[in-house]
Amino acid sequence: MSETKSDVAPRRKGLTRRQKRSLSRGIQYAVFVALVVLFAVSADWDRLQNQFAQTDIADRMFPDVITLALKNTVLYTVTGFAVGLALGMVIALMRLSSVGPYRWLAGIYIEIFRGLPALLIFIFIGVAVPLAFPGTEIIGGTYGKVALALGLVAAAYMAETIRAGIQAVPKGQMEAARSLGFSPARAMVSIIIPQAFRIILPPLTNELVLLFKDSSLVLFLGVTLEERELSKYGRDLASQTANSTPILVAGLCYLLVTIPLGFVVRRMEAKAQEAVK
Repeated sequence: MSETKSDVAPRRKGLTRRQKRSLSRGIQYAVFVALVVLFAVSADWDRLQNQFAQTDIADRMFPDVITLALKNTVLYTVTGFAVGLALGMVIALMRLSSVGPYRWLAGIYIEIFRGLPALLIFIFIGVAVPLAFPGTEIIGGTYGKVALALGLVAAAYMAETIRAGIQAVPKGQMEAARSLGFSPARAMVSIIIPQAFRIILPPLTNELVLLFKDSSLVLFLGVTLEERELSKYGRDLASQTANSTPILVAGLCYLLVTIPLGFVVRRMEAKAQEAVK
């Protein structure tokens, strides 16, 4: 007697797409947990503590690690950011200029300084400039040199960011300003640039975080004890104590600044996306 269709058991269906994603995510979590456990079990925590977590050495670093090293790092970063922002604005406007040579010069600058490592820029400022112009001194001494080196590097990236922000402002804004009697220059300064900065504020803050870390290259300029930043300060103490605890403390001081700045960037990006919606 032949079986009817109703007597045949239904075929077992495969996993749905959501179930496959859940399974894949579960496997990834399991692998991650397994790796963490493997690291925790196999690591020699006593040796790590002796090399990186000597509390007596860390205690001797305070308050100088904050009042000297971190202060200098923040000062180098802020001044370099200011120079980079001012120079980047000029280069961005040159890139948008209707005058051909301005656009070419700006393009050459951006390609060169985006392509060169920041280390070479610091060496150029510290070595090549004094050789090329004997007897000349950059205003501000070491602080001026660091601000100039960081600014030259940052300006190439900021220029492209600013240019993109200006181009993101609707063209009708310029047309409306011109209809109200604004000159092109005044409309750009009063109407377009302020709107562009609201758009590019998150990436500019990201650039500030990158400059904060690049300030560690100041050691290639030759600094005094009072001009040391976090990395130089940590390395010097690590050499004196034959222990890596100062480097760990310096790294934690970097995080004291970069983590809050990263949080600010994410908040600004989220608000910008909400405004678009």
